[in-house]
Amino acid sequence: MSEQRSGSGAPSGQRNVVIVGAGMAGVQTAVALREQGFTGAVTLLGAEPHQPYDRPPLSKAVLLGKAEGSAFDVDFEALGVSLELGREVTGLRPGDHELDTAEGPVPYDVLVVATGAEPVQLPGGAGAAPGVHLLRTLDDAELLRPVLAEQHDVVVVGAGWIGAEFATAAREAGCRVTVVEAAERPLAGALPAEIAAPMATWYADAGAQLRTHARVQRIEPGVVVLDDGTRLPAGAVVVGIGARPATRWLAGSGIELGAHREVLADEGLRTSVPDVYAVGDCSSFPSGRYGQRLMVHHWDNALQGPRTVAANIVGVTPAVYDPVPYFWSEQFGRFVQYAGHHEGADATVWRGDPAGAAWSVCWLRDGALVAVLAVGKPRDLAQGRKLIQSGAPLDPRLLADPARPLKSAVA
Repeated sequence: MSEQRSGSGAPSGQRNVVIVGAGMAGVQTAVALREQGFTGAVTLLGAEPHQPYDRPPLSKAVLLGKAEGSAFDVDFEALGVSLELGREVTGLRPGDHELDTAEGPVPYDVLVVATGAEPVQLPGGAGAAPGVHLLRTLDDAELLRPVLAEQHDVVVVGAGWIGAEFATAAREAGCRVTVVEAAERPLAGALPAEIAAPMATWYADAGAQLRTHARVQRIEPGVVVLDDGTRLPAGAVVVGIGARPATRWLAGSGIELGAHREVLADEGLRTSVPDVYAVGDCSSFPSGRYGQRLMVHHWDNALQGPRTVAANIVGVTPAVYDPVPYFWSEQFGRFVQYAGHHEGADATVWRGDPAGAAWSVCWLRDGALVAVLAVGKPRDLAQGRKLIQSGAPLDPRLLADPARPLKSAVA
């Protein structure tokens, strides 16, 4: 896809940029535009009524009452950004350069889609049963705070990253916790079996029960019924079985979507429609580094991508987005970090004993590091991220010695 100019023909600095989505990706796009010298109008539309806030604390500090919120420390007025909250966008008409909202149309010269992702709900209407919660918004977290404070029996559906983080918070609050996972192990969709297997023991160590090969058949008041007939007491049920790009409002717009409803952006984060960009959880992008299209649902992607979008809107120097993906998770007293993309690796090297408190795993392709998972080893992560960026060949024998700095394995 080639760069598109505004249909209005207005010079870059006079164009009107509208950003849909007031999460990390949307806010950082507005900030980056000003930092890179854009002087035109910038409008940020948020569907929620709250001041824009960061999401990671929702599964930790906000839930446990250690923080009232996580609003971004951004002075929108000083930046000259018009902030319109509680305004949900329902459609896009690219031919008219207009968005549809209940309050009326919103014109744009350049549009940035940053609507993030929305949680997947339990099938068959179970997600609408009383006492069933999702954890995506500030309102979700506020509804769950009294559940933890009253130390209910809690059933968590899904042993992915968000399920583990919520189970951690619930145990810290003193709740009895059962985690139900349809797959044979936690993080089944994120990590290979041999890597995720040691993490299964973390649940029991923390006093949480992990039930794998288990599916929810139905939810009754105070009870979760599994497909094998097991009845689990549940004062509350928290569903964490994944998220999908929040792009249903783009139906009929002509913007090309992928198999997961994600916006298919190009290497500059432009969409298939002129004057429209997409950034963050709602989109995917082609990675030259990994030779495939990536869809990254993590905080760092929403932080880094906006700089590329802003650079291409300002238009001084074309920018290409090809990051080393990164994320972290705090669960069961462990700090887990991951950088890169391990799909397509042809060798795996362990550094340390996974039964211990600190260890890491490196994935190689053609002798170069492509991904690293670090548990309690932030130095391995930091050095590994730089090595992935450099593409330097590594000596697997040296790499396997956990006593050696990871960077010393460069061949």
